Amino acid sequence: MEIVNSNKSNKQKIQNRLQSLRDYMFKNNIAAVVIPTADPHLSEYLPEYWQGREWLTGFTGSAGTAVVTQDFAGLWADSRYWVQAATQLAQTGIVLQKLQRGVPTHIDWLASHLQAGDVVVIDGNVLSVAEQARLLTSLAAKDIVLKTDIDPLASIWQSRPPLPSAQVYVHDAQFVSQPAAQKLALVRQEMQQLAVSHHLLSSLDDIAWLTNLRGNDVDYNPVFLAHLLISMDTATLFIDLSKITPEVEALLEQAGITLADYRQVQDEVGKLSRDDCLLIDPDKVAVAVLDQLSVEVDIVERIAPSSMLKSRKSEQDICHIREAMRQDGAALCEFFAQFEQRLAAGERLSELDVDSMLIEARSQQPNYVSPSFPTIAGFNANGALPHYRATDEAFSYFDTDGLLLIDSGGQYQNGTTDITRVVGIGTVSAAQKRDFTLVLKAHIALASAHFPEGIASPLLDPICRAPLWQHGLDFGHGTGHGVGYFLNVHEGPQGISYSASPTPERAMREGMITSNEPGLYREGQWGIRIENLVANIKVTDSDEQGFGDYLRFETVTLCPIDTRLIDKTLLSDAEINWLNDYHQQVYINLSPKLQSDALTWLTERTQAI
Repeated sequence: MEIVNSNKSNKQKIQNRLQSLRDYMFKNNIAAVVIPTADPHLSEYLPEYWQGREWLTGFTGSAGTAVVTQDFAGLWADSRYWVQAATQLAQTGIVLQKLQRGVPTHIDWLASHLQAGDVVVIDGNVLSVAEQARLLTSLAAKDIVLKTDIDPLASIWQSRPPLPSAQVYVHDAQFVSQPAAQKLALVRQEMQQLAVSHHLLSSLDDIAWLTNLRGNDVDYNPVFLAHLLISMDTATLFIDLSKITPEVEALLEQAGITLADYRQVQDEVGKLSRDDCLLIDPDKVAVAVLDQLSVEVDIVERIAPSSMLKSRKSEQDICHIREAMRQDGAALCEFFAQFEQRLAAGERLSELDVDSMLIEARSQQPNYVSPSFPTIAGFNANGALPHYRATDEAFSYFDTDGLLLIDSGGQYQNGTTDITRVVGIGTVSAAQKRDFTLVLKAHIALASAHFPEGIASPLLDPICRAPLWQHGLDFGHGTGHGVGYFLNVHEGPQGISYSASPTPERAMREGMITSNEPGLYREGQWGIRIENLVANIKVTDSDEQGFGDYLRFETVTLCPIDTRLIDKTLLSDAEINWLNDYHQQVYINLSPKLQSDALTWLTERTQAI
């Protein structure tokens, strides 16, 4: 990896910020401060205003929790970020705490290291109801006090960015299969079945889906900061009113949704009485939003009905997604053709060039809006970091032989894409081809699976991992995540990971879009991941034998898998047939959208093996 600039000054900034926080804690008799990666909507990607954990620690990963006491500072992160965090935390005084089985979580650490009467502070704006319950259970047993009415960074983060103010816009009607009023009616049916009078939504993807609106408040996800309070006959959207255009206001009025200022949500929730019952998703509602809620109000905690409804794309949605995949696949062919040409011409390219070239290629496609997440372009050892991101300070040039892993995606008005491909640069070793082929076998195993409708999605994970497990190999991340429809690239409730609980809400249903992304990572050497998005499609006449309905996966991502990296001797005839059939579909779908060099590239890369 090429290190372009020294980051000593950044390390000193982190040390100074820690000291400022400790000074504040000393003055206010605070034993520990917890800074999670969250905002009042418990989002994955955060507005800059709420990126307090990153500001305090310098760690730029998308997940992690910081804990600071007078004599300790730690960051808890999972295996995706261990190498990255170790580098970014070095010489800051912050100790990496590797989240894994047998290692105490930050909650366990607090309970075992603090004394009775000590005060732990965490801003209630970034603390979910579910996480508060876990904290209280652990800390109360040790008589440790939890305070959530303080933002510990407020007084020391002098240059804190403002809240975003981008205007909200209407999701193009040609890509919307249900009006907002109909979606609200479906939610109210669920509320009626649960016997609740009100439902509070804070999750931004749910609100965007329900209202058929989109925004630019969060990088990569087309959402806007808001809360939505729904009763059986009213609905109020709490939002910065300066973001609302006449067109948006008219659409909301048609749906029966009124507007109120973003900061009024606590007051409105506080007006609920003992005769009311409030439905919340405890993982998606922040403690501070309920600050004024009367203790007399009954609360029902469960996953939001809209989260279940929007996970099942309509047939119309699926048709739009298929076209978005064609557009994205065409852009990728343009990218790869140009990328290989420039390398062959002797141009010195880097991981940073991959990102800019991908954005340029995608931006030429109809309905393109933005990337769907930060591009991961990792060459050789960098590819072994599942969430690696090249920066101006640290990146690699493609000056040697090896493997380049590219994980990228786009937001289109007609769909959200997420794809990972690996390409060889120069000479590729037999060991690299073996690893690539084993990952391909895992990918094909899941892509070919049929399974009972309603099966819990985590239970599908061993189907994918079996070809790797057979060789004593594995990978540390999940095999698949749900994907939104012009919404969040990571969107449940389904997820294919054996470490997840097989709860009822994670059942596989027709119309869901999920990633299929097995990988293999050899630290310090290379990383391999092959990712396509798949749609749950009902198997025709699957119930004829009386065993219930079955689903299968339709692979909707369209882009060649590099056959030059395959050790064909490791593939079965069925696996070879799957790959050849897939490449035939890729060619049929993409060739009409391509010309010249990109079409030549596609033709070469989709030849049968």
